[in-house]
Amino acid sequence: MKQQRSLKGQTLFISGASRGIGLAIAKRAAQDGANIVLVAKTTEPNPKLPGTLYSAAAEIEAAGGQALAVQTDIRDEDAVARAVAAGIERFGGIDILVNNASAINLTPTAATPMKRFDLMMGVNARGTYCCTQAALPALIKAGQAGRNPHVLNMSPPLSMKDHWFAPHVAYTMAKYGMSMCTLGHAREFRKHGIAVNSLWPRTAIATAALQMIPGVDTNKCRVPEILSDAAYLILTSDAKSTSGNFFIDDELLAKHGITDLDRYAVVPGTTDFIPDFFID
Repeated sequence: MKQQRSLKGQTLFISGASRGIGLAIAKRAAQDGANIVLVAKTTEPNPKLPGTLYSAAAEIEAAGGQALAVQTDIRDEDAVARAVAAGIERFGGIDILVNNASAINLTPTAATPMKRFDLMMGVNARGTYCCTQAALPALIKAGQAGRNPHVLNMSPPLSMKDHWFAPHVAYTMAKYGMSMCTLGHAREFRKHGIAVNSLWPRTAIATAALQMIPGVDTNKCRVPEILSDAAYLILTSDAKSTSGNFFIDDELLAKHGITDLDRYAVVPGTTDFIPDFFID
């Protein structure tokens, strides 16, 4: 995995960027002086889910980057097209797409309303496909200009084992839809020099969304920065030689000599982390 460059002057389009993992990835890129197109729905403060597009933009600029906040529902293809156009108008192009936005509902079939099924499929699978399709012309131009274009999907390795499906078929289908985009688009976009990879955590990650799931002990989780550091390694790698991978955060960090992960623990010294889904 050849390291290519820093992200200085590069433009990242990140969905679900108002908080959590998306914001952490944005802030890590901002430390290099990157431009960030922030795409999310939240513009008004929510007591249950802290963080808005505008507070996120302020954090990114404080970290050293330039931010453009665009309120967008990624299920709306016209809204996605407008967000991509706004990013190109502001920053001159898009070099990197991070498909981070996701909806989760861990319910069995009888307890999953079709409205919730549609939400997960619309945000996870369709939203990832839609953002990728909309950003593709700009990414192709970035490749032609030698700007090392990447697509990074925050989705799991594909494992067709029934124990990952049975408890929550709808959620698994929706997340695997993102991963299938990685599988197919890596091959499809190879001729353009565009890398397409997935990244997934080995352990549960302490985000505001996770805290809304009953019974989850966030003290047994890691913080989003483990994913932002891993994402940075992917996004600064040579796009032509690093594509079609389903990276796991701790394995990737270890390959780069980072094996002491205690700084990523919500409670330092923790060893009994909650394992994430989909890792055999």
